[in-house]
Amino acid sequence: MKIIVPMAGRGSRLRPHTLTIPKPLIPVAGKPIVHRLVEDIAGVLNQEIEEVAFIIHESFGEKVEQDLIAIAEKLGARGTIYYQNEALGTGHAIMCAKDSLSGPAVIAYADTLIRADFELDPTADSVIWVKQIENPEAFGVVKLNEKNEIIELVEKPKEFVSDLAVIGIYYFKDIAVLKQELQNVLDNNIQNGGEYQINDGIKNMMANGKIFKTGEVSAWMDCGNKNVTVETNSRMLAFLAEDKESLVSPKIKLENSTIIEPCFIGDDVVLINATVGPNVSLGNGCHVIDSSIKNSLVQTHAHIKNANLDNAMIGNHASFDGNFTSISIGDYSVLE
Repeated sequence: MKIIVPMAGRGSRLRPHTLTIPKPLIPVAGKPIVHRLVEDIAGVLNQEIEEVAFIIHESFGEKVEQDLIAIAEKLGARGTIYYQNEALGTGHAIMCAKDSLSGPAVIAYADTLIRADFELDPTADSVIWVKQIENPEAFGVVKLNEKNEIIELVEKPKEFVSDLAVIGIYYFKDIAVLKQELQNVLDNNIQNGGEYQINDGIKNMMANGKIFKTGEVSAWMDCGNKNVTVETNSRMLAFLAEDKESLVSPKIKLENSTIIEPCFIGDDVVLINATVGPNVSLGNGCHVIDSSIKNSLVQTHAHIKNANLDNAMIGNHASFDGNFTSISIGDYSVLE
């Protein structure tokens, strides 16, 4: 089994944090988004992962590439890096990894997190992962026939089609079939919105009689902008607490301070006259002094003093001293 992860964009809606680090590498509950995503997919598949192929922009740099390879190796898989240097759509991104497009594979876009527990339908040529939602008119949804097979993908339907939204994760029994259809899309210059889309390849597969089924996830969490990323951090902390996962490092300094769970507290964090939680992530090396923080995501080595924070997102090595509340500051920022 292979996992193909397109992640070429840095994430403009999550600036300033993505000016220095690509969005999929921003930590949620102490672990990068893409790391959690790949692990969760591997857990659902319950199969040996042979390869994880990451499609990135060449500007991400060698350190990012090394981090991604390490994610694959932790799963016992081979990590492969491909480049998409032009934003030409989802179908184009997948084809940038064409040398890896053979055999069974999952494609997963690296700006979302999931909770799921289902088995892949062995009768399906493909499984599209979906989540039941209350406002399907705002999403792409699947249309099913009487056999519960997917017969159409409908983008933001004005009239009700179904309440099963496509979340951006797809399984293919043989991804070489999708590769062939996407090559046809490229060769014939079939574009939507000026881009080459995975959906055009999928539609051709359906037209040729391939069977598509749904795999329904129990939770679907977005990391598109600051507010939803902070919310996703809170939800993930709750899930991990339910799983009895250890979230607070033993290597912290606690002085006249209180931690209200669930929280992720990394190594070498210093808390002095502080109340932290609930729903807070503090990365390694953070210092929090004379402050209260809740419902917030703080990356590594940040120094926070005299603060009362709620719904905040603070980058690496940032320094914050003040009485602002709902803030979003990126790496190395200083507010005094």
